[in-house]
Amino acid sequence: MTAGHPDDMSTPMQSRTTAAYFAQAVLSFTLSGVALAVGIAYLPVGSWTRAFLAIGLLYTVTSAFTLAKVIRDRQESTEIVTRVDQARLEKLLAEHDPFRVEGI
Repeated sequence: MTAGHPDDMSTPMQSRTTAAYFAQAVLSFTLSGVALAVGIAYLPVGSWTRAFLAIGLLYTVTSAFTLAKVIRDRQESTEIVTRVDQARLEKLLAEHDPFRVEGI
């Protein structure tokens, strides 16, 4: 990637996760959610306690998704700023001529 190329900022970021890692993450999330839901359903407590635990589970899951999105957005923002700064630096270095004499 060169600093002067017009498509530098429009090229998509490469994904760093493999298909196996993605599948493992989905399977792990699904298995843990189902196991906890089954555990809550068969817990020997009253319906109000079971409902409270189920709402707690849903709140935890939605909070985890929100946190993951915020972290991802912050990381993407930082990467974009870094790419812009790198492109500016490369442009300045390409335009700099240490042997140029002023006034000639």
